[in-house]
Amino acid sequence: MDDKKFLPKLSQNLLEILNDEEYYDVTIEVGNDPNVKVFRAHMVILHYRSPYLQRILSTNKKKNDGTLSHIKLPNISPEIFQIILRYIYGGGVSLKEYDDASDIIKILIAASELSLQELIIYLQSFLIENKTNWMEQNFDFIHQTSFENNSFLDLQKYCTDLMTKEPDKIFKSPNFSSVSEKLLISIIQSDNLQMSEVQIWEQVLRWGLAQNPELSHDITNHSNDDFKILKNTLQQFIPFIRFYNLTSKEFLEKVFPYREILPKELDTELLKTFLSISDPNSKPINKSNPRIREIKLRTVDSKIIMYQHVELILKWIDRLEITDKLITQYEFKLLFRGSRDGLTREKFHEICDNHSRTVIIVKVKDSNEILGGYNPTEWKSDKSHSVTKDSFIFSFNNNDRIENHILSRVTNENRAIFNESLSGPKFSNDLIILGNYNGNVCRITCYEKSIRETTDQFIIEEFEVFQIV
Repeated sequence: MDDKKFLPKLSQNLLEILNDEEYYDVTIEVGNDPNVKVFRAHMVILHYRSPYLQRILSTNKKKNDGTLSHIKLPNISPEIFQIILRYIYGGGVSLKEYDDASDIIKILIAASELSLQELIIYLQSFLIENKTNWMEQNFDFIHQTSFENNSFLDLQKYCTDLMTKEPDKIFKSPNFSSVSEKLLISIIQSDNLQMSEVQIWEQVLRWGLAQNPELSHDITNHSNDDFKILKNTLQQFIPFIRFYNLTSKEFLEKVFPYREILPKELDTELLKTFLSISDPNSKPINKSNPRIREIKLRTVDSKIIMYQHVELILKWIDRLEITDKLITQYEFKLLFRGSRDGLTREKFHEICDNHSRTVIIVKVKDSNEILGGYNPTEWKSDKSHSVTKDSFIFSFNNNDRIENHILSRVTNENRAIFNESLSGPKFSNDLIILGNYNGNVCRITCYEKSIRETTDQFIIEEFEVFQIV
């Protein structure tokens, strides 16, 4: 017989001992007035299950006069300690009923105080696997809690990874405006932060305005006093913004209007540097350290998408589920950018023809839509159809979570891709970019479903092409 079959009975018997009022030899006073409760327990079990209680009991042993050992735990509430005590005796804890993860955090803190290492590891794992939405919405609290305790290493790693690799989840949280100054500074000073510098600057500004709701979001309405208020709010952030990693255009459009909140010397130096650059898409050379980028899916040289989009697109290429892990390592290599190379079909074919395994990314103007497609075959200009069963088109709503997407795989592999010089990339008629007659449009012909709610033409704000390496 499998030995594990005896464990439930053993656990049940130990819980029965906990509830037995005859053989206990320790009392534990838990909580603070007026919420105080006294629990009965057994010295031998506490001694071997909790290193902390073992130390307490070693200096507070039962006296020969029959007086019971008495322990006080004022930092733990009676409700939480009852859960902990049942774990000590029965070896289990049920967490599924906790919709609000704050109670699980309380159990975790109590487990740490009592040095219950096995429970500490389990609770952290449960939170990371089952309560990510709650933790993202309460990230400031989770971050502060995890770094106040050296036992919460898994939570610390979760926080660090989220801050650097998926910062948009923090910035898009409904509680972003309540993030502390200390936490936001720790995020933006990271060398591995997976955001462009202009995105970092925009989020810092958004946070600063949220701290001062009386200020208008239209900068043209700001008075000198308004700029002083914003400057005082954001002065601790300025040293961590790597302004020299901006392009000249980004500086002039996003930073120059707010120059009054910058220190005077920095403002003067930035003006001298950026106004001397003739190409609006160029950056200064060797002015500030670039943020270190991990090639392994932690960043992408894009003005439209972030690494989370990249990771999901690569899973689609490998025909994996969202929850699967990528087996193969890829890199998104930027071939073409409309704002840099010219937003024309001629430039697209000049740069992208004869390149296979490409991903098309389009940002729709005046909307949150991101459209795109994957072509495993080479682009050409010879009025031919490329045959493939592996192409697909997709869309994202950039203001929502990454899970909110539409994926549409090809159904007519013989007409998956149409190559012609008079149009940009054409995924049959289902996604046409820079079309000669139709302009930019999505329809349903050779792919599973439409990736837009409308068949109306749209205007392109930005257009990028990446090759999968």
